[in-house]
Amino acid sequence: MNNSIICKSPTRVDLAGGTLDLWPLYNFVGGATTINVAIDIWTSVEIRLRADMKVIFNSADLNKIWEFDCLSDFYLSEDSSVGFYRTIFSHFKKPLHKLKCGFEVITSSQSPIGGGLGGSSSLTISILKALYQLLEIQVPVVYELVHLAHNIEAEMLRTPTGTQDYYPAATGGLSFIEYEASGMKQTTLSLENTPFENHFLLVYTGRSHHSGLNNFEVLKAVVEGDLKVIAALKKIKQIADDLKAAILNNNWEVIPDIFQQEYAARIQLTPAFTSPEIEKLSEICLEAGALAVKICGAGGGGCVLVWVAPDNRERVISACQKEKFQCLSAKPVSCLK
Repeated sequence: MNNSIICKSPTRVDLAGGTLDLWPLYNFVGGATTINVAIDIWTSVEIRLRADMKVIFNSADLNKIWEFDCLSDFYLSEDSSVGFYRTIFSHFKKPLHKLKCGFEVITSSQSPIGGGLGGSSSLTISILKALYQLLEIQVPVVYELVHLAHNIEAEMLRTPTGTQDYYPAATGGLSFIEYEASGMKQTTLSLENTPFENHFLLVYTGRSHHSGLNNFEVLKAVVEGDLKVIAALKKIKQIADDLKAAILNNNWEVIPDIFQQEYAARIQLTPAFTSPEIEKLSEICLEAGALAVKICGAGGGGCVLVWVAPDNRERVISACQKEKFQCLSAKPVSCLK
């Protein structure tokens, strides 16, 4: 058994079909496809075995350390701030008790908090991969790994969660994820000969978002029969189908229009998907020559994907920086080996 395990996973930018990955929303529109791309903003976890029985959790992002005398004390702790770790590790109680030693878990994420990049989902995948490796347990196939991570986060957050964020964390690459009554199916594509890298600019608004709350409002509205929200979801489904066709046919020139359509449809779901920061960022980017903007995640803040031709990139970056928006150094990640 290794004394130290290190695992990392990419985050993602969702390109189309977001929110429809939330069960059972895709059933209400006859199935759906979500499209996303993994990016090189990573989450990582290191697990170090100790000579004593202590269990230590070290969050580099929060600059906080929790220390317990043994594994049982950790499970019995009522400290809500360690709930993220406790929920995940509780699913591995039996094999962890067989370790006969303590351990330290060090976690970190390069994603801004509330960035809308699926950071918590990516970190969950990183921890699961590290635990399977540490405990010498075969890592499940991607579908089963996603199913477990999705249910763990729902338990943790006490709110319905989608599943699209976990796939790019597990596989990297550009993904089509199809949702039908019979289940989910992921198809990964190569990023070669696509404009995703040289047209890709990720900008942080400076305001955290709250994806669980926004998505729950949509789910609630659909269950209550809100025709406006249902129509917006159907439009989002069609937009995702259009983007999938554009990618498969290398019809890249239609992407700006598709992203603008997605923006318009998404804010019809609930006003919470936009914010003054997002609207201002969109305005200044388009004025500076960007081709389109795409809200990341459930919006309300977080990051925005700016689709910009290479010859206008520096002009758009300069306009964003002038207004104190943070342009992130991020690019798409190919499929993981």
